[in-house]
Amino acid sequence: MRIPFSPPYIDEAVINEVVDSLRSGWITSGPKVKALEEEIKLFSNAKEVLCVNSWTSGAIMMLRWLGVQPEDEVIVPAYTYSATALAVLHAGAKPVMVDSGKDFNISVEAIRKAITSKTKAIIPVDIAGFPCDYERIMELVNEPDVRNLFQPMSPVQEKLGRILVVNDAAHSLGAYYNRNQRTGCETDIAIFSLHAVKNVTTAEGGAICLNLPAPFDNAELYKELRMMSLNCQTKDAFSKSKAGGWRYDIVGLGMKINMADVNAAIGLAQIREYPALLKERKRVFNTYSKAFADCDWAIIPPSVDGEKESSYHIYALRIKDFTEEQRDRMIDEIAKYEVAVNVHFIPMPMLSFFKSQGYDIRSYPQAYKNFKGEISLPIYPQLEEEQLNFIIDVVKSAYKTVTTTK
Repeated sequence: MRIPFSPPYIDEAVINEVVDSLRSGWITSGPKVKALEEEIKLFSNAKEVLCVNSWTSGAIMMLRWLGVQPEDEVIVPAYTYSATALAVLHAGAKPVMVDSGKDFNISVEAIRKAITSKTKAIIPVDIAGFPCDYERIMELVNEPDVRNLFQPMSPVQEKLGRILVVNDAAHSLGAYYNRNQRTGCETDIAIFSLHAVKNVTTAEGGAICLNLPAPFDNAELYKELRMMSLNCQTKDAFSKSKAGGWRYDIVGLGMKINMADVNAAIGLAQIREYPALLKERKRVFNTYSKAFADCDWAIIPPSVDGEKESSYHIYALRIKDFTEEQRDRMIDEIAKYEVAVNVHFIPMPMLSFFKSQGYDIRSYPQAYKNFKGEISLPIYPQLEEEQLNFIIDVVKSAYKTVTTTK
């Protein structure tokens, strides 16, 4: 039985929405992008939402908007995908990596210890879709001692008066931070990924959620950032295409990172079905958790903690007391049955580029411990009971094979 790891969810509604975009004669940024922004805004309760062509480009733009400089520091978890730190570098600042907690997410105490007068932003990551402890993080950046340590170096930083918190919500569209609040509105800025493997996809894309406190005007900021995402051009292509609308100006150094309507069409159809799709992802997640609950070697990933609830994006199973080598052998055994699994993530200090920058995995023991025994199992709405039972049997058999042979 061949089981892929993360195929996209494409049904007739998605196909019809894309075809509608193609037939309209308008395929770049236009009405479908705006409609998707409104859907995500409604779903997440964010004050404003701007869709762009990727999570990474959105993060780079927001850090440039913040006005970071080469000596400025941005705190990120060592345990995440590389884009979190690469965005900081592309924006011209220095990523400061800190260790994780046992739930995969960034350690708040590690954040506290890493804050200096050069810290301009913190980017926590909702690993696998399980929200970080944003209440503590927002309390931390608002503590008098931390605010007094903050040294603003740009007009935006002066206006904010403290460290900016950007939720890397790449995995967590649909997660609950508390009973009445989904991710997307719990920090100054949250950025969702709409990449091909995400719960809701536009093939490639991202959505920037704006929730800046007063005196910021999020509606005005949306207009500013929308223009910034189009090379700071005063008219978008849709407006320029109208009769007599050719004249425009360039008013700053922007980026070309807008989302196209033909991409937005995919996400627009999916997000309308997302409550039902999310329910199916939860079904798959809970089936795994129930099946592995009686295995003393299995560490079940977090899904619910008080009022927090995951988006069920990744099923990050950990094998207790495994070495990297044992984990890799177990993956090889699983692959023999044509079940595709993955690992989320190789900690950034273990990657060649970051090693060359001086980062050392020995400084992040919990991140390494989380990684060395982690195996991500397939989780998507299309998985049927027979397939799930097959995956579970294969994983259990692979564990037995690895632990009973040398």
